[in-house]
Amino acid sequence: MADAWLVVGLGNPGPRYESTRHNVGQMVVDELARRRGATFKSHRSNARVAETWLSPGSAKLVLAKPNSFMNVSGGPVSGLAAFFGIEPDRVIVVHDELDIPFDTIKLKIGGGHGGHNGVRDVAKALDTPEFTRVRVGIGRPPGRQDAADWVLDPFGATERVQLPLLIGDAADAVELLVGEGLLAAQQRYHAPRE
Repeated sequence: MADAWLVVGLGNPGPRYESTRHNVGQMVVDELARRRGATFKSHRSNARVAETWLSPGSAKLVLAKPNSFMNVSGGPVSGLAAFFGIEPDRVIVVHDELDIPFDTIKLKIGGGHGGHNGVRDVAKALDTPEFTRVRVGIGRPPGRQDAADWVLDPFGATERVQLPLLIGDAADAVELLVGEGLLAAQQRYHAPRE
């Protein structure tokens, strides 16, 4: 598909994980679907998929949430890309990022996985790291808490107040990225806050 984008929210399946930091990518994809009144349906690629458009008559969006656990997200992502005929340069992966402060969004194409096993598995399955990442900052754990435990914890009370804004900003960033390109989205979201 010439003007189609695959937008994947990484996370873990099931109610135990749905409100955890590791699932913020799926929360963003849920918001993109909600804005368009799109409904997720089971897909044979082991994911839930909602097909919609950026706006009427514009780019098609294939919104997806893998049913697999985070560390094996690559199979569903590569399966969806193949099914819809979408090249890696039109794949957007939305995921949590420890190395970015909470309430911050960064966008990039390619590069390393920064220890994020979901991103690592997607790069392996697509046979390239050259896909776009919308990295949603969750910050590092306080004190000596293990990062693996931190990402699987629900957001704290203070974070939950700001979380709808963060999810909305990340969804806006995806829309800007598809509509106007990476540079426009980076200029908007990488600029210092006033």
